[in-house]
Amino acid sequence: MAAVVEPAYELFIGGKFVPGSGGERATLLDPATNDPLTTVAVGTADDARHAMEVADAAHRSSPWGGDDGSRRTRALLKLAQLLDADAEAFALLESRNNGKTLREAKGDIAFAVRTIEYAAGLADKLQGETIPVPGARFNYTLREPLGVTVHIAPWNFPLVLALRSVVPALAAGNAAVLKPASLTPLTALRFAALAPKAGLPDGMLNVVVGSGGTVGEALIGDARCRSVSFTGSREVGARVAELAAKRMVPATLELGGKSPVVVLADSDLDRAARSIGFGIFGNAGQMCWAGSRVVVDAAVHETLLRKVAAIAGSLKVGPGTAPGTEMGPLVSADQAQRVLGYVDAARADGGTVVVGGTRPTDGALARGNFVLPTVVDGTPPTSRAVAEEIFGPVLSVHAFTGLDEAVRLANDTPFGLFAALWTRDLALAHVVAQRLEAGMVTVNEPPMTFPQSPFTGFKASGLGFEQGIDAVRAYTRRKNVLVNLGLPKPK
Repeated sequence: MAAVVEPAYELFIGGKFVPGSGGERATLLDPATNDPLTTVAVGTADDARHAMEVADAAHRSSPWGGDDGSRRTRALLKLAQLLDADAEAFALLESRNNGKTLREAKGDIAFAVRTIEYAAGLADKLQGETIPVPGARFNYTLREPLGVTVHIAPWNFPLVLALRSVVPALAAGNAAVLKPASLTPLTALRFAALAPKAGLPDGMLNVVVGSGGTVGEALIGDARCRSVSFTGSREVGARVAELAAKRMVPATLELGGKSPVVVLADSDLDRAARSIGFGIFGNAGQMCWAGSRVVVDAAVHETLLRKVAAIAGSLKVGPGTAPGTEMGPLVSADQAQRVLGYVDAARADGGTVVVGGTRPTDGALARGNFVLPTVVDGTPPTSRAVAEEIFGPVLSVHAFTGLDEAVRLANDTPFGLFAALWTRDLALAHVVAQRLEAGMVTVNEPPMTFPQSPFTGFKASGLGFEQGIDAVRAYTRRKNVLVNLGLPKPK
């Protein structure tokens, strides 16, 4: 299994791997053991500026952003084929680097392939329109690529969340510079090497590894940056928005969540419990839209709590690549400690830990960044463990006694990314869905999305949207052209 991980990784600029200009290297650790995994070059502000210069030159000199969108369609479809053909290796590399289970990693790579295919199909369909105006005039619009776009990706879904913005930008004719998360850059670097093989001109896709404060800020502050996409924490998102605003460039921000799962008394509780388990323990809870708060009718509170706790207690925790593992480690030791700190806060505030809440005691797992699947009941909504995003396998459960209270509890959060509703009354479901303050709502489903579905949040969960046809259009600028035809005015 270890053969898929190279002994060292460099930056990818201008169609080839290059060392960082400062000579610094970072050692990445296996989240399951904290043993050294590989080393990667750490980019500098100079590397960021160089990548932007190369991307800008590629955008200006190549026909990639021209009017023949079919060229981009063919290249992106080839890119999807290359990724699909190497999916097993990509999934294994993602699992080794991030810690997620191999099953989850395979699902992520499949979603990434479909994302590329979807965007490829739109590359030759970005058209303008004609608009009737008074007099002997011809008025029309054009859609043009922005130029060089910057993409700052998170560590929880390293490849799929990077490509979710990079690929639409490429489909629209832009050149892209990607800064993957410092902890999990390996699949992004491996993917970048496929771009020249697929027919993308050198310099159209570049990957610079480094810190957000150094590389990220240099990329956004560069005069050639025409837009920025960021997925991550609310605090860093605010800084990205500030930097983008100074340069008057658009920013797409997909930030955190504290997503409610509302369970009405008439629900199929077995299905709901399985869905809740999937939505909070998948990827070890490291999901921006994890269903981390269950808001359940008091009439079925104890029954649902028992079912969810049984699921949590039965999950097999272990290395992501180990056969039968159902939940892997957290991405780092710091993240594991942070999650356990929230569990301690829930206890201190009066919550009852029904299951989990600790590290595994098994000696083989003690070296890794593991936290047992955790269910906490009755924590006050004012607790940090309920109000803040934990980003780990910790579920809080709260009972309600009426629909208005359920909606109030569900919306009692600064975030608004995702919400789920469980009920057999589909007429009522439509009404409640409209009252939930979330950019995405599922009914009788776990967190679920598709490349053609908008991924967006309300309130502190971000600005703009990813995925869907409008995500590709967002990487274009709309120009209006008005032509006076020179004809005499009608009498």
